[in-house]
Amino acid sequence: MAVRHHAKHVFPELETSISPLTLCALTAERAAEYHALIDRNRDHLTQHGDYQELAASDYKTAHAELLNDPSPSLRCGVLLHGTLIGRVDLVAVDPPKYGLGYWLDHEATGQGYATAACRALIEYGAAVLGATDVFAGVTHGNSKSSTVLTRLGFQVAEVFETYTRYHRALGA
Repeated sequence: MAVRHHAKHVFPELETSISPLTLCALTAERAAEYHALIDRNRDHLTQHGDYQELAASDYKTAHAELLNDPSPSLRCGVLLHGTLIGRVDLVAVDPPKYGLGYWLDHEATGQGYATAACRALIEYGAAVLGATDVFAGVTHGNSKSSTVLTRLGFQVAEVFETYTRYHRALGA
């Protein structure tokens, strides 16, 4: 099966199972909103020791990141009623194998938004990119992220000193 790469500029706004929650391509046009989201979540992003570099970024760094085309990976903003509340990425590690990364505004956690956003992106990755496997790493102590992955059907693949790697094989 040929892997179909998805151009960033044609990524559709994806609906999720939660009607006001959608995904969109996270591009430089949203740099100010993205930086504001990072700024108000610096403590939240680093509470388990991860996202240190992201939390330390200034506007210029955040904007520069969003200028880079992530293709063939997908970099998505998580929108609630059109407002950016987080980010979810499907990273082309070794297509058709992908990595999953996600984070939400601390005020948006515990609502099922991460699960719905990740599910929509994984389904899109399987259908459009031909993804067969998805992996994700969770820093030890981040039980909320582990719970999201479990809800999505991931299983522990390997435990390392500082994090656990999860895996989900996508059905044919």
